[in-house]
Amino acid sequence: MTSTKEHVDFLCKYHQIQSICTQLTKVTQACDHDAIPMSFIPKREMSEVASNRQNLHQLPPSYMYSIICKDIVLEIDDGDAKSINTLVIYCRQQNISEIQINLLQSNYHQKSPVWWYTKPMFLYSMLNRALRMLDMEVMIKLGFFIRSLHLQLEQSHQEQSANFQQAFTVYRGQGLSQQDFQNLCDSKGGLPSFNNFLSDLSI
Repeated sequence: MTSTKEHVDFLCKYHQIQSICTQLTKVTQACDHDAIPMSFIPKREMSEVASNRQNLHQLPPSYMYSIICKDIVLEIDDGDAKSINTLVIYCRQQNISEIQINLLQSNYHQKSPVWWYTKPMFLYSMLNRALRMLDMEVMIKLGFFIRSLHLQLEQSHQEQSANFQQAFTVYRGQGLSQQDFQNLCDSKGGLPSFNNFLSDLSI
């Protein structure tokens, strides 16, 4: 039989571990948030490309590659059932929690893509990592989800844009390397491009 002191010691250690896990989760999310790659296209290059399509080679290769990857993923249209089964097999190979896999497999069509994306489970981190690394294998496996999420966001944008007659400013915080920050400053008036879905909490 365990003593009260041992029981209290166990509870203290358990709560310390819980606290550590919570902090690690926050740090991991912050790293994911700040690791989103950005391409910067200066205003001059944008106007040159717009005026002459032969100037496409002047665009940053990472930007061009991400556009090509996006187009490929959005073009492939496998059935959801087949795609979900393919993703389930892949998730099991990656040792994703069986509870999360079963939840996705049995309830995918009952919730919206945005709901799944914002749910704290493997989809968010797996998708963001694939987009960040431009990992085509994983992007193809998540293709059905990327397409659904893209379409839902596009539809929401169309529905909501009618309510906004004037442009408005939104803000997003993100850690940048000094080089990326300098590129951002040098590209003022140009186009920043993110290889990711951007998600932030409203305050």
